[in-house]
Amino acid sequence: MFLRPPQKAVCEAMTLPRTIEILADLIAFETVSADSNLEMISYLTERLEALGARCIETRDKTGAKANVFATLGPDQPGGILLSGHTDVVPVADQDWTTDPFQMAENDGKLYGRGTCDMKGFIAAAVAFGETLDVDKLTQPLHFAFTYDEEVGCLGAQTLVDDLSERGIVPDIAIIGEPTEMRVIEGHKGCFEYTTRFSGLEGHSSAPDDGVNAAEYAARYIGKLLELRHILKSRAPADSRFEPPWTTVNIGQISGGVAHNVIASKAEVLWEMRPVQASDADLVKKTLSDYVEHSLLPEMQAVHSDSSITQEAIAEVEGLEPMEENAARDLVAELTGANGSGVVAFATEAGLFQKLGVHAIVCGPGSIAQAHKADEFLEIEQLDLCCRMLTRLGQRLTR
Repeated sequence: MFLRPPQKAVCEAMTLPRTIEILADLIAFETVSADSNLEMISYLTERLEALGARCIETRDKTGAKANVFATLGPDQPGGILLSGHTDVVPVADQDWTTDPFQMAENDGKLYGRGTCDMKGFIAAAVAFGETLDVDKLTQPLHFAFTYDEEVGCLGAQTLVDDLSERGIVPDIAIIGEPTEMRVIEGHKGCFEYTTRFSGLEGHSSAPDDGVNAAEYAARYIGKLLELRHILKSRAPADSRFEPPWTTVNIGQISGGVAHNVIASKAEVLWEMRPVQASDADLVKKTLSDYVEHSLLPEMQAVHSDSSITQEAIAEVEGLEPMEENAARDLVAELTGANGSGVVAFATEAGLFQKLGVHAIVCGPGSIAQAHKADEFLEIEQLDLCCRMLTRLGQRLTR
C-alpha cells in the first residue's frame, strides 16, 4: 500500500530523485511485449489511486495485457493527458554490459531496458502527480499507460475506443516518447502487414504442375518495390519529414521446405510509413488489384484452392501537423522551445489526435538509444522533463 506523499514545495524539491526511484521500480518489471504487463499496471494503478485518482482499466482479449487511464482533479470535460506505453522491446541476443532489468547509474546516465523508451517519462509523470495538491486542480489531469505499443499500438487503440464510448476527450495530450525534450508536432503513420501465399507443392522437375507460393510472393514484393519508387515521386513539396516521402520496407520473407520441392507456402512481412493518407490508399488499392486481377487468377488456374491472404498487424495513424495546436503551444511555453519539428518514427499520438485531442510528442531521452543494448537515459534529460511538468502543475492549480 502506497501512502500519499507530502505535498507542494517539499515534493517539488525531490521530484527528480523521486522520479529516479520510481523509474528503478519500473525497469524491474520485465514488460517485453510478448509478456504480461499486469504487474506494472497494478503498481501504477496503486500509486495513482493513493493520490485519489479515478482509474479505468482496459484489457486485451487474453486478459494478460492492460491499460490504465487515471484522472486527478475535477470530474469535467477536457483536461490534460500525460501518456506513455509500458511495454519494451526484447533483450534477447543483445550484448548488455549490465542487467537490462536492473537499473544502473553511471556517469550521469541511467541504464536499463525502457529507461528512455519510455518508462522515464512514465516515472516522471507519476512523481509529478505526487507533488500536486489535487484539490486545487482547476481542470482534470489524466494519465494513460498502455500495452503493446511496440507491436502496433494495440493497447492505445483499445484505450481510445473505450474513451470514445465513454465520451472522455481530453483537450491536450502529451505523449512522452524520447525526443530529447524537443516539441514534435508530426510523425508518419506505421502500417504493418503479413501477406500469406498458399499454392500447390510438387516435384521441382515439373514446375508447371504446381503453384509456387514463393514465386508469387516474389512477384508481390516486386510490386511493392515498384510502389516504393512511385511514392518517392509523390512526396509533398512542403514535406518536413526525412525522407520526405512514404517509405516501404520488406521486413521478412519465408517459405518453402527444400531445394527440390515446389514451395506451397510463403509469407511476406512488410510495412509502409505514410506521410499522407492518400499514399496508404494508393498502396493498398494497387496491391489489392494486382492480387485480384493478376496473381490469384494465375494461381487458381492451376490449383483452385490457392490463396493470398493479408493480415493487418497495425494501421497506426500518423500525427498530422496542424496550424492550430494547443498542445504544441502549451509544451513550447513550458519548455521554452522556439519551434517544433517532425519525426519519422511512429507513436500513439495520431490515435489521440483522431479522437479529437490536440496532441504533441515530447519526452526525455534520445530515440537513438531506444531498442539497443545498454539503453540509457541521461539524468539531465529526466530533470528537464521534471521541470516541464512542474511548470505544468503551476498552470493547472489555483
